[in-house]
Amino acid sequence: MLEYAFMQNALLVSVLISLMCPMIGMFLVLCRYSMIGDTLAHASLAGVAVGLLVKVNPIISAFAVTSVFAVLIEVLRQRFRRYAELILVIILSLSVGIAITIISSGMVHTNVEAFLFGSILTVTPDDVLAVAVLCVVSLAAVYLLYPQLVMLAFDEDGAKIAGVKTRLINYIFALLVAAMVAVSIRVVGILVISSLIALPVAAALQLGKGFKVTMLAAMVLSFIAKWLIPVIFASRELRCVLPWWLAVCGVVFAGAVAIAAAWMPARKATLISPNEAIRSE
Repeated sequence: MLEYAFMQNALLVSVLISLMCPMIGMFLVLCRYSMIGDTLAHASLAGVAVGLLVKVNPIISAFAVTSVFAVLIEVLRQRFRRYAELILVIILSLSVGIAITIISSGMVHTNVEAFLFGSILTVTPDDVLAVAVLCVVSLAAVYLLYPQLVMLAFDEDGAKIAGVKTRLINYIFALLVAAMVAVSIRVVGILVISSLIALPVAAALQLGKGFKVTMLAAMVLSFIAKWLIPVIFASRELRCVLPWWLAVCGVVFAGAVAIAAAWMPARKATLISPNEAIRSE
């Protein structure tokens, strides 16, 4: 099966995105900001619509529009710190309104369904290269900014007092999230990106281990639950693997919660919070 070029591309992209999404999602979940993935995914739909309208590469236009919305979210979050979730709703509604207006106007004649559901089995070498470049950039950024990002994830005010350039780092991280969403929409689809970011991390948090162990576990769970099993089964008939992703991911998360409850009877039927799960190493 791996002798086919499309399966090689699918497997390579699986590994890369399985590394990238939980790595970035780890910090988003700990900041209680995991829904930004869903918001920017809808913003990318507006970017795709704009690109198809002006006849520009939809991925490039999606990155441009998503980056604008990501920076706007960060600007508004700094201004309205107590209403962060409201900002996400506002941006999501605005971006969906723009996308639907353009698509329903009749000026776009291309089917956008491929961007909604994605198709990992039809990725091209250019898609693989784009994901690989972003993965390298993300790994480098997290490696260089790791202490600052950890401080921001747990106590942004404390990080600011300690001299961390919180605003600059938040803007850089927002652009990383925007880029991740933009390059992933053709592969995984707009409807699945938020689950790629949040669910593997939520399952790994149930282990109750340290930060690095939890991040590594999230990457492994992401690859197994969302990529390896679905790709193997879906490759037989080349169907959309979206149902496989969601079903297997839900089962993995439920299993993680059940195992955690069995190990820690005092916390049965209770999700382990990030503060409990990420102990100092």
